[in-house]
Amino acid sequence: MSDFFEKVSGQIDPFKKLLSYIPGFSGYIERQNRRDADKVLRETVARRFEEYWGRASNLQVELVNNGMIKYVDDMEKAALALRTFIDKITTAARGYSGLFDAVKINEKELEAIYQFDVTFFTLGEQVSSALDNVEASLSDEAALPAAIRNLTTLARLAVETFERRSEVVTGSGQ
Repeated sequence: MSDFFEKVSGQIDPFKKLLSYIPGFSGYIERQNRRDADKVLRETVARRFEEYWGRASNLQVELVNNGMIKYVDDMEKAALALRTFIDKITTAARGYSGLFDAVKINEKELEAIYQFDVTFFTLGEQVSSALDNVEASLSDEAALPAAIRNLTTLARLAVETFERRSEVVTGSGQ
């Protein structure tokens, strides 16, 4: 996450740089940069999960084409959980408090938010592996239900993780 913040921070226009010399304004600029970095991060995570959702949808088609209709509903649950996560992460308000907001993010909370952000990338890798496993299990009908359940569990975990992160950002989980 610090790479995103540094990238956004390095792009401060001269006017903002001048205003950063005004007492109290630099904190506002830093918060704005953190919001911008948060947006970039969430867009990156969403793009990756869009790919996973596309793979899940393609696997549903393969299930139908291979006559494995009884697994399509289970696969739909996984795809729906992935879509829910994508929708939540893309439509969430930009993170972190503004200058006059009631909720202020301190360093401890910011560290927790960053930990959630790292978790999204880890979950993405696990979802990708789970999709690989479902694909490999198409030829092993005995292993297919467990592979789909694992994918569904990971997709739901992504949603739950985002909701817990949102609680930290909004201060509602305290």
